[in-house]
Amino acid sequence: MGSAITTIILLVISNVFMTFAWYGHLKLQSTGLSANWPLYVVILFSWGIALLEYCFQVPANRIGFEGNGGPYSLMQLKVMQEVVALVVFVIFSLVAFDSFELRWNHWLAMLLLVGSVYLVFMK
Repeated sequence: MGSAITTIILLVISNVFMTFAWYGHLKLQSTGLSANWPLYVVILFSWGIALLEYCFQVPANRIGFEGNGGPYSLMQLKVMQEVVALVVFVIFSLVAFDSFELRWNHWLAMLLLVGSVYLVFMK
């Protein structure tokens, strides 16, 4: 598998962990599972998940970075990561939270981010 595809796969996996670290505790709270956890426990729980995120994010950047022989510039890596994060967040939110809805302005914002990927890959 090439470094371009490996980088993207690692970014997706990383962002799944990131989304669970940043927003998963809210779902746990709404189910009552962590409703009585002190804030420091929630932080440590999220930090543990975020450590797994870093285990995929750092290799994605090292493999994908053109300075290490990868195909992507720093800006391309960052913009791709943001779009992947948004896609993972939307899927997670639609599945985990009944109250989450996408409105026209959300769709437009996502379209603009996808446009940023196009722009960042232009020569």
